[in-house]
Amino acid sequence: MRSYRELFRTPEFTPFFLAASAQTVAQTMGGLALGTLVYRATGSPLLSAVSMFGSSLVQVLGASVLLSAADRLPPRAALTALPLLFAAATAALALPGLSVRWLFAIVLAKGLVESVGGGVRWGLLNEILSKDGYLLGRSVFNMMSGLMQIAGYATGGALVALLSPRLSLLAAAGLYGTAAVVVRLGLTRRPPRTAGRPSAAATWRANALLWSSPPRRQVYLALWIPNGLVVGCESLYVSYAPDSAGTLFACAALGMLAGDVLVGRVLPPGLRSRLGFPLLLLLAVPYVVFLLCPALALAAAAVTLASVGFGASLVQQERLVALTPDGLTGHALGLHSAGMLTMQGVAAALAGSVAQLTSPAAAMTAMAGASAGVTLLLMGAAKRAEPRAVSR
Repeated sequence: MRSYRELFRTPEFTPFFLAASAQTVAQTMGGLALGTLVYRATGSPLLSAVSMFGSSLVQVLGASVLLSAADRLPPRAALTALPLLFAAATAALALPGLSVRWLFAIVLAKGLVESVGGGVRWGLLNEILSKDGYLLGRSVFNMMSGLMQIAGYATGGALVALLSPRLSLLAAAGLYGTAAVVVRLGLTRRPPRTAGRPSAAATWRANALLWSSPPRRQVYLALWIPNGLVVGCESLYVSYAPDSAGTLFACAALGMLAGDVLVGRVLPPGLRSRLGFPLLLLLAVPYVVFLLCPALALAAAAVTLASVGFGASLVQQERLVALTPDGLTGHALGLHSAGMLTMQGVAAALAGSVAQLTSPAAAMTAMAGASAGVTLLLMGAAKRAEPRAVSR
């Protein structure tokens, strides 16, 4: 599969794409509204960051006990039920008088359910397009994510400013419901990819098998840690620029879109495979400018440039799919998604804690430095492994 036109001619790809687009807008609108609501109520950078990314903290629990469901549930049924649950949870967050304690309980419960969603979604994408089309298809989804995040943050920012965070949450709930309808009407019924009932034991066995391969372990670490630490920087946009956070989020989405186009469509395969680690460094280094507490224009430029580095995940996902047996594709991609989101939640909590003790700008600089350091360590480990692979 060589072109975007071929992708959209593939049966089921278009409704699958549209449903995911609606969910992405809902997620970004809801996250910005929730972070703003919590920051206005508490004045805490930590609580604001955790409210936006805290659902990711329980992804590791879901990946430990629920992830076998990614290949053992009928995809259409699962992808219809999940956005309906998200719609109900998002609407509940908009209830007046809801305490911060109950708000976080809902956020964490939503994250537990989300841990299965990534595996179901990306496993189905691989099934619709096959392995030779997965990278191009995933690049389109990542580009869509960038555009829909821009739209979601712009719309969410306007709704928060002109109306209220609670109304923005209700609009997000409506979009989740729309996504469920599109999936139900647009996708065909498929059997599960793997026989058997979902269970914690099956999840543990598959996780152990995936983690037992040193090349896959290295790919997972590169997918999870540098990316997650930089998302810790993003979690502080609200506390760094309370009145302009939507602008920074939109610029990050724009940079991510550029990186996905570059990696997914422009770069030839030979060059693309060598740019995984350099792109991860690009993801972190521009954030060093926040040490100077830059004005909005310079901050937005740094965020846009850095986010081009998110294209590294496409390089790593392509390698992960190539290293994974077909029967475990959904599980492997779900483990990537759950681990990545868990690390993002941990990084958001860590960044918020550092910001609480210092400042948002200092915390963003520290998280970016940690991301670059981890990337350099992984790069060194990969170079040391090359001679051993050649000798075999």
